[in-house]
Amino acid sequence: MANWVGQEFSSVDLGDKRLNQRLIKTVTSMAEHPGMSIPAACGGWKDIKGAYRLLDQDMGWEEIAEPHWDCTLKRATPEKVVLCLQDTTELDFNGRQTEGLGTLNYDARRGMYLHPTVMVTPERLMLGVTDAWMWARNGQQPKESCRWSEGFQRVAELKKQLPETQLVYVGDREADLLDIYKKQAETPEIDYLIRGKHNRILEDSSKLKDRLAAAPELGEIEFTLPKGRKRKSRQVKQKLKSTRVVLKKGNIPLTVISAEEMSPPAGQKPVRWILLSNRKVNTLAEAEELLNWYLCRWEVELFFKVLKSGCQIEESQLRCHKRLERILMIKMIIAWRIMYLMRLNGVAPEINCKVVFEPDEWRIIYASTLRKKPPKDAPTLRYMVRLVASHGGFLGRKGDGEPGVKSMWLGLERCYDIVNSVLAVREVELTYG
Repeated sequence: MANWVGQEFSSVDLGDKRLNQRLIKTVTSMAEHPGMSIPAACGGWKDIKGAYRLLDQDMGWEEIAEPHWDCTLKRATPEKVVLCLQDTTELDFNGRQTEGLGTLNYDARRGMYLHPTVMVTPERLMLGVTDAWMWARNGQQPKESCRWSEGFQRVAELKKQLPETQLVYVGDREADLLDIYKKQAETPEIDYLIRGKHNRILEDSSKLKDRLAAAPELGEIEFTLPKGRKRKSRQVKQKLKSTRVVLKKGNIPLTVISAEEMSPPAGQKPVRWILLSNRKVNTLAEAEELLNWYLCRWEVELFFKVLKSGCQIEESQLRCHKRLERILMIKMIIAWRIMYLMRLNGVAPEINCKVVFEPDEWRIIYASTLRKKPPKDAPTLRYMVRLVASHGGFLGRKGDGEPGVKSMWLGLERCYDIVNSVLAVREVELTYG
């Protein structure tokens, strides 16, 4: 579990080998205790001072992110399809003395905004963070809608490094921008899937929603809608429609898909989406594929949950916004790792747990959890993930499904402490007898 940091940052170059080593050590300490402050996570005074000095260096957060970007592209290279998810979240630092913060939804609330791009497979395995916008509303930032079109441009640049991988830019209603559709026409090797917001005028002066209402039905699908804000997870049955249109402004052709819930539960608002894509859709299977891709967009919402609740980024007490950006990038990488482990368990549960856990790690976790001697051969990843998650409150009952992110981050933190304690005792015994 600890060695992943060294692997992820193996190519880091901060201009000084000592800084490189300090970054790896600091990230390792924070990954072991993602919800703790820097002093609590780093422990000794020497390491605490080293962490703060690292954050004070004259460097951008991009220099910290660069080795992770490289590793993310390596993980994406063998994939046939990779979804590039984007979304924006606000980070509330109200009451902090951090300079450089701005207003949030009203003047009394102070903080900043984060707009990352995360790469996810259609099976929902998060590969990593590839880009981020960080800004505060202080009257000096450019037009905020630029984050979406510039994010698309970043994906187009990544395509040059992933020539064999189909990249799909996925965004919510805020991404329904004419500029993105124009950029895609200039770089047709990139696909997009965006939830529609505007009832745009078409080439024959009709409206998009009117044309979609008259489109033929492709069929029906059923899926589980993930848990959201003030909404429980539930089964949804939708009817799908699709048609091809040409936007009057820019003369841009695109596909429009309507997904409308049939017979929602009493008291529940029906789930209705309009999805826009450059990809042609002629069959129910093709429409269903795009809808499944859009459902993966919830992974970025889950990523924000881990970042805020698991990594406690909004509890940071740093006084300089440059420091805050650097610690935010570190926390994003840690949040990615937690989600990667959770989803890897769903994608490849039967692989050997040695892919993730060192021999000492899985043996100590096995023995301390089950109170019995570990087996000679390492168990499966699923078995070990469930043991780890049991330390975070996962009960493993028949109807519980697989562990979620909360039980994972809590379980990992406790297992780090168990493993480190046992290894420390072993080291003392070997040294002093």
